[in-house]
Amino acid sequence: MNLLLVEDDRLLAETLVDALTLTGYAVTHLPEGDTARARLTVSEHGHDLVLLDLNLPGASGLEVLETLREHDRDTPVLILTARGAVQDRVRGLDLGADDYLAKPFALDELEARVRALLRRRGRSQALQVGPLAFDGLAQRFTLDGETLALPPREQRLLACLMHHAGEPVDKARLADEAFQGEPMGANAIEVYVHRLRKRLADSGVALRTVRGLGYLLEGV
Repeated sequence: MNLLLVEDDRLLAETLVDALTLTGYAVTHLPEGDTARARLTVSEHGHDLVLLDLNLPGASGLEVLETLREHDRDTPVLILTARGAVQDRVRGLDLGADDYLAKPFALDELEARVRALLRRRGRSQALQVGPLAFDGLAQRFTLDGETLALPPREQRLLACLMHHAGEPVDKARLADEAFQGEPMGANAIEVYVHRLRKRLADSGVALRTVRGLGYLLEGV
């Protein structure tokens, strides 16, 4: 996941970049509103989430947000704001921000908010792999236009594999992303993969094992 951090406080920005990078995100930092505004004037800006300070040199955070929402209604925005700036928070939410966090904040809370926004975005996306489709809003799979009913764990696993279609995903990543660290037996994912393979047999979608790398979902 690629995050954009727009923050002019150098020390805070360095702390957030280090923490989020260690968590596994790719983070781009911009210290000025004008630069961020220019970066976000196209819908294909390449970022999965924006962390946006409101008090910026150049264009304000609210102006950056307004520009983003003119071109992109979907990318989550987490506002970073001074604790007492209630009106700014309200204005930001009205302009299309998804959440806010008042400074000073704990890193654990920031990371939890980021994870929640990214999960919400993932659930809302429509995905397609060959004849297999997933409607994230309805939480519904279809295969060749027909509903594909799945038990909850298989549903979560297949949605995760569809998000990574075309690339192998190892068991540890599947356990983390599909099951959020839920305790699982050593062979549980293998069992669910086996069941999904049977359901997808002769469907035009293949679930392959890539030795040493994990499981790969692709159209055939």
